[in-house]
Amino acid sequence: MTESGTGERRKGSASSATRRRTVRGAGGAARSAAEALTELIGHPLEGVSAVCRGEDGGWVVDIDVLELARIPDTTSLLATYQVELDQGGELRQYRRIARYRRGAQDQ
Repeated sequence: MTESGTGERRKGSASSATRRRTVRGAGGAARSAAEALTELIGHPLEGVSAVCRGEDGGWVVDIDVLELARIPDTTSLLATYQVELDQGGELRQYRRIARYRRGAQDQ
């Protein structure tokens, strides 16, 4: 019985390896980046502010996140995270590149 359980796990991991595919388009890259970032930092997403192709064929996505909600809402703290994905849509790295108040003007 133990052996069949192990075989099933192997079969499952093999099928997950075949599920890996190339991200199709900017929308797919944005969705993959948003899912990965949400899982890691747990802050609510405000939106995607940029998507572009990386030098190696992957994707670079800038995502705006609500880091600290305040009252009034214009004083809430937001941040922009840059997320880098490989060609398959897997997270390679992320970093916060800006932090600002919602009511602040672009500089």
